[in-house]
Amino acid sequence: MKKIILVPSNLGLNPLGENHIPGTFKAPDVLMAHGLGKAFAGYEVVTMSQPEYSPFPEPGTDILNGHKLRELNIRLAAEVSSAQNSGLKPIVIGGDCAILPGALAGSRQLGPVALVHIDGHSDFRHPGNWNRKEAQKPAAAAGMDLALVTGRGEAILTSWPGIEGPLVPDRAVIQLGERESLDEGYVWADIFATDIERMTIFDALKLSDSEIITRIYRRLNDFPGWRYWVHLDMDVLDQSEISAVDSPGSPGLTSQSLTHIGHRLFENPRCCGITVTIYDPDLDPSGQQAQLIARIISQITRMTSLREI
Repeated sequence: MKKIILVPSNLGLNPLGENHIPGTFKAPDVLMAHGLGKAFAGYEVVTMSQPEYSPFPEPGTDILNGHKLRELNIRLAAEVSSAQNSGLKPIVIGGDCAILPGALAGSRQLGPVALVHIDGHSDFRHPGNWNRKEAQKPAAAAGMDLALVTGRGEAILTSWPGIEGPLVPDRAVIQLGERESLDEGYVWADIFATDIERMTIFDALKLSDSEIITRIYRRLNDFPGWRYWVHLDMDVLDQSEISAVDSPGSPGLTSQSLTHIGHRLFENPRCCGITVTIYDPDLDPSGQQAQLIARIISQITRMTSLREI
């Protein structure tokens, strides 16, 4: 059985300009209205309260909305832990990807977890490769989520009640789909020196879906007995299919490949849940991309048939 947790948050994103408020907080409602509501009929659905966004620095942290993000992630951890203790597999629909620490903190209540991080970006910003004074603005946690869950960054989002050390060790992370690391001036190159298993989009496009899945499980099988969480940022898809995200790009996975890979990972009994994030309805006035994302989510989690695959 599954439990649906809707997290309408945009706390992890910087505004794109004066008076701009990132629209990712609208994603859960819009996706429910464009197919997920029907797909999730009959399952328990919990909607978390929406935190108030602020574009201004907070005292005591260099992370935008840092204190609010900690409170949100602690509440999410409680929801995830409660679901897993009841034998349910949570499907967490964001919002932006700064909710990943809460999902993993909740999962850690039942033991160690590995992470399959599917994203068009490394999301590895941390104090070791980012300078607040040079940037002249707070760090957006949506570009930090992988660094945070591997223990890099401020204690406000890396230290969690009842958990020692990072939420997930480097070696237990598999990252799929990143497209930035070949760019000139790539600023998170210290990720190359970690034990994170990296499969860039350029690697992935040379492989079949089955070969990608085999490579992921090869690393996961180094941790027998561990459960794993799947994190899915929709910007891993090529922008020809999904552009209504904070940072669209090409190349990317096709929706067909993402659905196949995502379902194979999600259906495994070792998978303890999934987060889906970063869709921005403000960039999709027709709702067509919402329909595609809702279909992908429902097919990954097998809420609907595979007629589109």
